[in-house]
Amino acid sequence: MMGVNDPTGLGENSGHTGIRLENVSKFYGEVLGINQVNLEIGPGITSLVGPNGSGKTTLMNLVSGLIAPTEGRLTILDVEPTHPESMFRQVGYCTQFDSFPRGVTGRVFVRDTLRIHGYSLKDADDLAMAAIEQVGLTKAADRKADGYSKGMRQRIRLAQALAHNPRVLVLDEPLNGLDPMARAEVIAIFREKADQGMHLLISSHILHEVDMLSDRVVFISNGYIVAEGQIEGVRNEVTEQPLQIYVRCDRPAELAAQILQRSEPTEIQMHDDGGGFHLRTRRANELYDLITELVVEGGYRLEGIGPADENVQAVYQYLVGDEGVA
Repeated sequence: MMGVNDPTGLGENSGHTGIRLENVSKFYGEVLGINQVNLEIGPGITSLVGPNGSGKTTLMNLVSGLIAPTEGRLTILDVEPTHPESMFRQVGYCTQFDSFPRGVTGRVFVRDTLRIHGYSLKDADDLAMAAIEQVGLTKAADRKADGYSKGMRQRIRLAQALAHNPRVLVLDEPLNGLDPMARAEVIAIFREKADQGMHLLISSHILHEVDMLSDRVVFISNGYIVAEGQIEGVRNEVTEQPLQIYVRCDRPAELAAQILQRSEPTEIQMHDDGGGFHLRTRRANELYDLITELVVEGGYRLEGIGPADENVQAVYQYLVGDEGVA
């Protein structure tokens, strides 16, 4: 916020870039959290995908500075987690769990966190209200937070994470409990922050929204990073699994029969409504060319064609089997 003092001494652009984990492991006694993770996270939206117990929360807590690695080195924009005050200046964390002091208002909940870290009362109040306005809770700012709906509680925690203008934002299930309109507004905030150069690390159960909003996805299983990158790129690396392609057209049974005559897909399955079919193939590029040729030759009216499995759920199942995503 313009005109508000910055007690961090870092300013808006400290010159540091990236979140880096180098051979990072975290053990809780003999229980593995994450093991030998090497990961670099740049600006934009990176989503963590994995089932419960996979290590997502451990990784997010490490990046937030709430816990330290057992082994390895972690730096957040060149700040190490052994310097908690510097970590706070760089990182905002929105957990999926909430606990509000009895009787505290949304404004006070956000403002007092800033006061603890050295902001004056006026600056803290200005920053708090700017963040509350961002998440659409201005009218409810002076209501008691423990009386908020689930979606409002989620948004006030997001305001708390955003209030000090961090350069890294860690978001654990940030869309949980939001109605469709609020969800769209919050996603727009994430996209705006990413476009401004912020590093966002997000965990979400809403996988189609992970597909939609992520610049990059990190797949984690049993404490290990099993793949990372854009969904399409990761899927292309899973060479042992046939690709699924969907086709929608005016005469799907006829087109499917012609494909079988001139190619060898591993499977063709007609859609229940009779308007198209799915097929599996290990030669997607060749099959796309063949379908294009057949459509032109036969005068088919093609309504849609494309990959049917370039999404988070499908890719994760290819990588780790039927473990499931949560």
